[in-house]
Formats: sequence, structure tokens, C-alpha cells
Amino acid sequence: MNSKVLLLLIGLLVGAAAGYVTRPATTEITLGGLSIEVEGNRTARGGTAELTSSQWRHIAIFAGIGGVLGLGAGFAIGRRS
Repeated sequence: MNSKVLLLLIGLLVGAAAGYVTRPATTEITLGGLSIEVEGNRTARGGTAELTSSQWRHIAIFAGIGGVLGLGAGFAIGRRS
């Protein structure tokens, strides 16, 4: 497997894990047609609740950043060899 692809995948996985661990505590309250989302300033603790849309967005942003860093590292390694 190409080193760029391998480091991209590793970056995505590490970024997603970091995003999951640091996701903000968010609560969604739905009353009829009204949906209220409250986000705190602490990280979410382990729980069985489903992830909210803002938490998924947080994880995706971290995964994207990790992927870009991994791909950049792959290009850097490719230039040296």
C-alpha cells in the first residue's frame, strides 16, 4: 500500500478518535416540532446516549484535520525517499 494512503487512513482514524474523546457535551430537547440543542463547555463523559449532529460535526472536523496531517506526512516521507 502506498505510504500516502496508509498515513491518510491512520490520520483519519486518529483524528476521529481524538474528536470522539473531546466531543462537547450536548443535549437535544425535542417538544413536538420544536427542537432545542444545548451545548456545554465540558467534554462528554461516557454514556449510552446517541451522538447529536453537532457532536458528529465535531468528530468529522477532527477526522478531516487528521487526514490532512496524515496526507501531508505521507507526501513529506515520499519526498525524502
